[in-house]
Amino acid sequence: MTNLLERVRPAQATHARSRRRRSPGLAGLAYAAPATVIVALFFLLPLGLVVWMSLNKWPLLGPPSFNAPANYAQVADNALVLDAVVFTLKYTAVVTVLLFAISFGLALLIQNRRPGVGFFRGAFFLPAAVGWATATLLFFGLLSDQIGPLNDILEWVGLIDAPVSWTAGDPGVAFGSTVTLVIWRWAGFNMLILLTGLQAIPTELYEAARVDGASAGHAFRRITLPLMRPTIALVLCLMITGSLLGFEQFYILTRGGPGSSTTSVVMVIVREAFIRFNLGSAAAMSVLVLAALVLLNALQLAFIRRKTS
Repeated sequence: MTNLLERVRPAQATHARSRRRRSPGLAGLAYAAPATVIVALFFLLPLGLVVWMSLNKWPLLGPPSFNAPANYAQVADNALVLDAVVFTLKYTAVVTVLLFAISFGLALLIQNRRPGVGFFRGAFFLPAAVGWATATLLFFGLLSDQIGPLNDILEWVGLIDAPVSWTAGDPGVAFGSTVTLVIWRWAGFNMLILLTGLQAIPTELYEAARVDGASAGHAFRRITLPLMRPTIALVLCLMITGSLLGFEQFYILTRGGPGSSTTSVVMVIVREAFIRFNLGSAAAMSVLVLAALVLLNALQLAFIRRKTS
């Protein structure tokens, strides 16, 4: 009897240990299940539907009909799409460079604690608390040549002689107004992310560099930039993705004009879907934009990781 108990107890202990090992795994699956369901319902399922729509002639009313790859072939033949792609790439390049330079400069300016820096941190970040559509409407009212105060102020100061159409006159002026809006709205948000990365750098590294006689510029190149690469990669991904998907600032502020000079790719997609009611063509454009974004971000992150290693 004693021998039997001695054989049973180790078996029971082994079974209990294996059950305890399985329990965390089952608990993890239980915790992840709600997020998995949400991702499947609100991302994977709509993504699959968009891909299927892009392979069909899908009118707003009426049954769809399979026509692959006609929707993708029509994208290349659409002159407005090509103009929108060129403009969106130009806009993305300009906004990314200016926004990153200004955001990084603001983060460096308020990096160290000193009297009054808290006020400037809040002031720089305050525009980020304004909704994107609300900020665009605010700029539209400010720049309007009919009700906006900007022209009156500039005329009173003597900088202009006649009212200027900031959003619907010259294409260059409309483009500059949009870029100014984007920088005003998003500089504080990106500044906060970059500031978090700057404050994560140990101060001992700067002190050691100062003891070794390194200048501020040398410390910035050898310490700040290398250790900021992951944060910079995140900020650049957000900037580039947000610029390529720009819609509200053009739709509200310039209406894509003058002419089609400020028409973005997303505006063309909305036009195809909700003005021309060609959902299949709009879905094909959306799939191409998604593929371009995934490829671009993958290349960017791979480049940053290679530089870091």
